[in-house]
Amino acid sequence: MKNVFIHDLAKSNGSEVAVELSGWIGAKRHQGRVLFLDIHDSTGMIQAVVAESNITLEVFEAAKHWQTESSVTLKGLLAFSTKGQREIIVESIVLVGGVTKDFSPHPREKIDIFNESVIPHLLKNRHIYLRNPKVMAILQFRDCLMHHIRTWFHENHYTSIDAPILTPVPLYDDGSAMSVTVHSQKVFLTQCVGYYLEAAVHAFERVFNIGPSFRGEESRSKRHLMEYWHIKAEVAWCNLDEIIASVESIISYLVQKCQAEQGDKIAAILGTTMCTDGLATPYPRISYEDAIKLLTEKGMPMEFGKSLGSTEEAELSKLSPGRPFWITGIPRSIEPFPYVIDPADTRITRVADLIASNGYGELLGTAEKISDLQMLDERLKDKGKGGDPRFEFVRDVHQVGCVPHAAFGMGVERMIRWMLNIPHVRDAIPFPRIFKRRISP
Repeated sequence: MKNVFIHDLAKSNGSEVAVELSGWIGAKRHQGRVLFLDIHDSTGMIQAVVAESNITLEVFEAAKHWQTESSVTLKGLLAFSTKGQREIIVESIVLVGGVTKDFSPHPREKIDIFNESVIPHLLKNRHIYLRNPKVMAILQFRDCLMHHIRTWFHENHYTSIDAPILTPVPLYDDGSAMSVTVHSQKVFLTQCVGYYLEAAVHAFERVFNIGPSFRGEESRSKRHLMEYWHIKAEVAWCNLDEIIASVESIISYLVQKCQAEQGDKIAAILGTTMCTDGLATPYPRISYEDAIKLLTEKGMPMEFGKSLGSTEEAELSKLSPGRPFWITGIPRSIEPFPYVIDPADTRITRVADLIASNGYGELLGTAEKISDLQMLDERLKDKGKGGDPRFEFVRDVHQVGCVPHAAFGMGVERMIRWMLNIPHVRDAIPFPRIFKRRISP
């Protein structure tokens, strides 16, 4: 097992220290009787100096022909270069894995991974271009975010619930979900684990789930994927204002932690500044009804009961520049059935959507969940699901000591896209599944 990594060498204060390192050749330069190899591993890059005088002629001649991305193990002395940077003076080097299939551009080159002209090639060969430093930086940021969201949940006494991916019922209409047949039964890939967390919250009171969700409706927007990762949570004895406060706490915590741990790396590798607009809480709020009035005044007429699109959300974000904001009181015609009807205005639900700053659109939704069976049946009927036997297990929960509870759902890739100021959610997941594109690799 490998025990020494490049970041370990960078921390060493000594010179002429014997080291052994394994990694990949990211670039190679040949000057007379000296080879300069940029050696990469998961933690960084260091230059290796291979002089003909320090190794056998046979190995030196072979090394001149090793291609970029060849894997090697070398031994040598850690030293400082003439530029004051760490390098390894190689005393022996062994080829571990050669290259028999070339990829251009080379994976570790300075590629503009957001350039639309190269994206089809990068996606087709995603299994190779995961090695690109920019792709790695985004995915390491993702790992950081996922670690800290789990930490926040555990520090705040939430229990992790592993919900099924196969479900008999979609959150929305059947046509909006991906269906599969299992033992002659038509079931769906989950759109949302809310029904299962709703059952679990009556045991554990605070629950969460992090897992994949699937979208059957086609969308070509920059914030939609067919398969994405969902952070879902439910809290018993909780109302809308309380779940909003919890979400604001989570986002502020994530921004603080990720900025401290990843901000410098993101700036150095991606060349962007991490968005910290989520730090200051509470976030501004605007009602859905006021939002459509403002849009109409700005020449973007909206009918009550229509969903706001990315264009409308971007226009509204100008009202609170540099801040995410909430849109509250979403009409019942838009929202799924499990959400509470507002007693003060039965046209709307007790729901709030968080819209990102800088025109990045909706990040997540929060809602009070229905606890009253009569209201649940009314909403099932609203959505054309009244009497559907598939929802009996949902009704069961509402007949056995059901309590007021609230929930939120956050798309991981949308959060990463906003925080890193990157153009598309496809860049925020290791192997994106995009509409109108063959699933490969």
